[in-house]
Amino acid sequence: MSRGTVSRRLPLVWLALHRRRRMLLALVLGMVVFEALIVVITSTVPPADLFGGGRTPPDAFKAFSGSNGDVSIASYPGLLGAGLTHPFWIALQLTAIGSLGAAAVAADVESGTIELLMTRPLSRRRLLAERTAALAAASVLLNAAATVTVAVGVALSPDLRAAVPVGGVFAAGLLGCAFALCLTGPVLAVSAVSRRRAHVVGATVALGAVGFALNFVALAWSPAAPLRYLSPFHYYTPGDALAHGSVPWTSVAVLSAVGLAGLAAAFRLLERRDLAI
Repeated sequence: MSRGTVSRRLPLVWLALHRRRRMLLALVLGMVVFEALIVVITSTVPPADLFGGGRTPPDAFKAFSGSNGDVSIASYPGLLGAGLTHPFWIALQLTAIGSLGAAAVAADVESGTIELLMTRPLSRRRLLAERTAALAAASVLLNAAATVTVAVGVALSPDLRAAVPVGGVFAAGLLGCAFALCLTGPVLAVSAVSRRRAHVVGATVALGAVGFALNFVALAWSPAAPLRYLSPFHYYTPGDALAHGSVPWTSVAVLSAVGLAGLAAAFRLLERRDLAI
């Protein structure tokens, strides 16, 4: 199927991606460069040397390696996992989700173009569905860039290849997509009811920042441990996936369920909303 055919059948998907092509290109390049840097550091400097001669880091550091189990950041899977939970990785993901999420509905309401769109033979469901598809494509592209970069780095380094199964790299990539879906659903629900794109961007940042902080506090302070179940970062555990070489399907299911529930709410809220207000 040619690009022209796709653009005719899914015009809003193509238009949303085309308008943000420079941003998406910058995000993908940034992701590739960053993950390549993490791979180089991990394969060049023994993990134990980065943490005081082999001392075991505190449990709270598991939040930085993407682990809820026995994977320490002072290990090859832990360091690679840190590259997939680093604030820079999170920022790139949130930029794509916040930008395309705001553009789904709120941006058109704010600019006054939503009424023009609704005069065309275009249902609200199709509007949201195609713009959701554009956001999903951007998220998959970002996670694929990170996954392929790490996979190439592992394949080229004998030390990494011995410590990290290649299946674990792709399991971590799948988890990344589930994590993006988990945030996408609620963000689109906010976009469906908001009149300002700033509200959507703010909600995106809040979900990412508060979620990470909540998981860190729960790991660092035992009385707060039950709160970890409220954070998407409790389920997004790339360090564990990299170490064990398998997909944690329960975590994928939880992240996906939250995302899909948010999407269902977004469609329902948009259907019932008065776009003139």
